Formats: sequence, structure tokens, C-alpha cells
Amino acid sequence: MPDSVTRRRRADERRRQILDAARARADAEGWAAVTTRHLADSIGYSQPVLYGHFPGGKAEIMRAVALEGFTELAELCHAAVGRRTGRSAVEAAAMAYLDFAAEHPALYEAMFQLPIDARFARDDAEAELRAGFSALADVIGDDGDGTATEVLWGALHGMSLLERAGRLRDGQRRERVADLAARFCP
Repeated sequence: MPDSVTRRRRADERRRQILDAARARADAEGWAAVTTRHLADSIGYSQPVLYGHFPGGKAEIMRAVALEGFTELAELCHAAVGRRTGRSAVEAAAMAYLDFAAEHPALYEAMFQLPIDARFARDDAEAELRAGFSALADVIGDDGDGTATEVLWGALHGMSLLERAGRLRDGQRRERVADLAARFCP
């Protein structure tokens, strides 16, 4: 194997280790506990090595983790929808979204609540953001300006935050999702 290919593979592996360590630490203790020093120690490299991969430090790492999260969320929504259409598709995507938010609170926080310098709601948005948005737009057939998708997204985001805070009745998610889907697919 040529040296450049070996170097690239090792660099990719280190990058992956950094992102995995950041995500694990955030899952365990929150994003405030994620520091470049801790990450460097946890992967067995110096801070300069970490900054060599992520010159922007923690902010750039959080951004990379968040963008991966959008890809994961889009894949989960598409998989949940499968060949469903109409109200059933909206319900499947909504449940996948809410399950993702509940199962990955630190990742969800990085994606939607922390400053990650991403280009939301812009034509030049990152491909990962467009994929996440499209996963929701596709289920409601939003081929307009995206407003309907933003309303669905906003409703799901609100539901996820209210669920996490214990502000919604336990055991009523399916009913809320069915009501939401009925509003998009009467």
C-alpha cells in the first residue's frame, strides 16, 4: 500500500477516534465535559494532533458530530418510512425522529441547540442538513418553499424537548404523532 494511502487511512482512523470519543464523553457527561485535553488523552494523542485534524477545536468537533447526526437521523427516518405513504409515512418518520432525539440527547443537543456554525435554512446548506430536511419533506410531499417541512420539524423538535423535560403526558406519544400526521395528511 502506498505511504500516502496508509497515512490517509491512519488520519481517517484518528479523526474517527476523536469524534467517537467526543460523542461518548458528551453522552456520559454532557458537552461541557468535552475538552480537547480530555479527547487527546482518551485517544492517546497530543492536543496538537487533535488540532491537526480539527483546527477549530471543540467547536469544529461538535459541528462534525452534529453533521453526522443529521445523516443518521435522515437514514433512520427513511428506513422507518420504507414504502409507506400518506399519514402512515408521516407517523413513521415522526416516531423515528422522536426516538432518535430521546435515545441520543447529547447528539440531538449538538444538532439543534448548540452553536455549530451550520447553514440552516439556506440554499447552500451542508448536504447533511439538506438530507435531514429532505427526509421530512419527502414524507409530507413538500415540494414548495419548505415552510410545511419547517412546521413539521418545529413540531417534532418541540415535542422532543417537551418529552425530555417531562412536560407531556407519559404514554401519549403515539396519539400526539397521529394527531400531527392527520394535520399534514387529512
